[in-house]
Amino acid sequence: MSVVVIGQIGRDLVLRAEGLPPDGGSTRARTRWESLGGKGANQAVALAGLGVPVALVGVVGDDPAGDAVLRQAERDGIDTSAVVRRGRTALLLDIVAEPGSRRLFEDVPEESLLTAADVERAAGLIARADTVSLQLQRPSAAVLVAARTARRRGARVVADGAPEPSAREELLGAVDVLRADAEEAELLAGEPVGSVPRARELGRRLLAEGPELVAVAVPGEGDLLLWPEGSRLLPLADVPVADPTGAGDAFTAGLVAALRAGAGPVAAGRLASAAAGAVVQRLGGRPDLSSLTVPRGGTDPE
Repeated sequence: MSVVVIGQIGRDLVLRAEGLPPDGGSTRARTRWESLGGKGANQAVALAGLGVPVALVGVVGDDPAGDAVLRQAERDGIDTSAVVRRGRTALLLDIVAEPGSRRLFEDVPEESLLTAADVERAAGLIARADTVSLQLQRPSAAVLVAARTARRRGARVVADGAPEPSAREELLGAVDVLRADAEEAELLAGEPVGSVPRARELGRRLLAEGPELVAVAVPGEGDLLLWPEGSRLLPLADVPVADPTGAGDAFTAGLVAALRAGAGPVAAGRLASAAAGAVVQRLGGRPDLSSLTVPRGGTDPE
């Protein structure tokens, strides 16, 4: 049994500079870093780093960049047998002008988006998974096919993001675990969710729509984890932040890894927070999770 991640695959290019140039000017990039990227790939990399067998369903270009990112994924131990090749590979340019800040430029060709037919061709892989993790930034038609297939097979369904309004009812009804960052929480609530009480109110509403576990990011505070019997605020990790890219992907990976090992919500949340804290200390979305231990089943620690 394994985890199947359905989401974006691309090529990450990270440039770190000492400030941004003025209009018409230039500045020197102090660091340049290129690798496999995209939200789906970032999560798959984090899962592999936590020792979880993982397969990736997404699209890369039929081009040299696509060759390179697939080779990297295979070196990372990710099953890429269901990755589709067509068009150009998505490019994600991350400009880090000072520690903790970034500007992201995305070149995401239309042909790099997953279709329902792409997911249907991966039905056999999804059928063998114990967990299917969905990036809700993908087109709803593809995400719905994946959710329906996973639900029919009895797999745990994890979703990261905010569904399109037209698909919200069905998707949330099919999801076991939902994670939303601050922007996505605002989309789900229809208003800013800038405090713990507001996040708790939103989380309880989302639980009533289907999920059994909800994680809502609260700016400046951390992540609020909610389940039917309780809740827990997971403070932001007290670590130096070099680049926030991939923090949410690593958080979701930590939740998935711990839950499939039988851990309770608090233990799963702690691993998720530690994984997110590890990734923000490095440029790009590739964390070093070798020092983390996946908690096993048992009573949640207080």
